[in-house]
Amino acid sequence: MAPPLLLMAVHHKSMNTKSYSVKILKDLVLDITLGDGVFEPTGTSTEIATAVNNYIITPGKTLDLGCGSGVVGLALAISKKINGKLFASDLSKEAVSYLKVNAEKYGIAVDARSGSVFDPWSEEKFDYIIDDISGVAERIAEISPWFKETACESGADGTRLVREAIERSPYHLNENGKFFFPILSLSNSERIISKANDVYNNVERISSKQWQMPKEMASFKDELLTLRDNKIIDFEEKYGWLLWSTDVFVAYNPR
Repeated sequence: MAPPLLLMAVHHKSMNTKSYSVKILKDLVLDITLGDGVFEPTGTSTEIATAVNNYIITPGKTLDLGCGSGVVGLALAISKKINGKLFASDLSKEAVSYLKVNAEKYGIAVDARSGSVFDPWSEEKFDYIIDDISGVAERIAEISPWFKETACESGADGTRLVREAIERSPYHLNENGKFFFPILSLSNSERIISKANDVYNNVERISSKQWQMPKEMASFKDELLTLRDNKIIDFEEKYGWLLWSTDVFVAYNPR
């Protein structure tokens, strides 16, 4: 959910519909369509897709949770890491509509539903759940360039939605299932890890990537330092830059 955009080019922008070319895996570029109010593909989405693609050996029944325009799930389907149709959901009905458009473009069968976290999937279980519902601290959302058209509802420390997804995920996993989730250092990482370790016996980091803080945010350096001192966020100062990170984890073997 929040890092710098990895959109290679904007082909056109007319009315409320936008088309992008998104480099999502090493040799894969997706042409996607989305509209106002739909969260644009970000570096976190590409990092999740790459990490999960590298991790999965045997394709399985897969849920893309917080799918947005669908780039993570579609990339994994094209990469043959999904068995059967792609299952996907998002709180935004508009996002689900655009996911269906993008899936049809690539000939990918999809069961796409709208609702909060696991609400649309009360009776379903999966081999792999890929959580793209990350979050940033409330104040970070206010000063960042990432939430101009969409609301950030992840709470003061940025952990509410991620912790809810972790808490509920075991009830939707098949035996030996895996739950993948990102942690952004612009949220309270320790609180999310603590929740994951409470719920699962095995929690492993499978990728990590640093990003340069956007200029719009770096100008709030004193406030960012206070948030870091209060352990609400974390970042590194290096070569005159402010660097934050996306870590991707896999959790399995629920307690």
